[in-house]
Amino acid sequence: MIQNFQGMARKLTAKLRAEGISNEAVLAVIESTPRHLFMPESLAHKAYENTALPIGQGQTISQPLMVASMTQLLMQHDCHKVLEIGTGSGYQTAILAQLVDQVFSVERIAELQYQAKRRLKKLDLHNVSMRHGDGWQGWKTKGPFDGIIVTAAASEVPPALLQQLTDGGVMVIPVGTVTQRLIVVRRFGDEFEQKELGQVKFVPLVPGATV
Repeated sequence: MIQNFQGMARKLTAKLRAEGISNEAVLAVIESTPRHLFMPESLAHKAYENTALPIGQGQTISQPLMVASMTQLLMQHDCHKVLEIGTGSGYQTAILAQLVDQVFSVERIAELQYQAKRRLKKLDLHNVSMRHGDGWQGWKTKGPFDGIIVTAAASEVPPALLQQLTDGGVMVIPVGTVTQRLIVVRRFGDEFEQKELGQVKFVPLVPGATV
């Protein structure tokens, strides 16, 4: 396991800055968060490369640039209470937990959620609530949310998630099947404004939940 990760983390954040990440709070949190703890030990040597990596169960830990980009998009708005769809390894969760007051995270695969919960506890991040369930349905009883971040690609923007946004709230979500685009949705009363950003590649947002 990597003991002294700070040097590699600094190089990674320098790459992210060169790629256009300008939010200093986001960069600082990425630099200080031990990404190698969120993946199998056999892949830890690749943890500070700007690449997505498998974490088991057919899922991945997202590319650091994508984590930074999606987080930066949320941080452009006044987000204090955030819903994350797709806990996965817990890495994106950990980044958010250091930037906002409350994170509510939904994961459909129970084993991944269990592992993520252990990692967050180890990092002393206690402002995260987790739910094992269907990400398409969000977490209605804990809403509404200032921000929603979806870490898997939906075939369409889930209607249930739209209704869980606060007025003025923002959702960042990859949408598409064969071709995926990153979408930013803002809510204004009963109206939803969508802005399409670049092409992305995520695992699909699968409905339902598994043990």
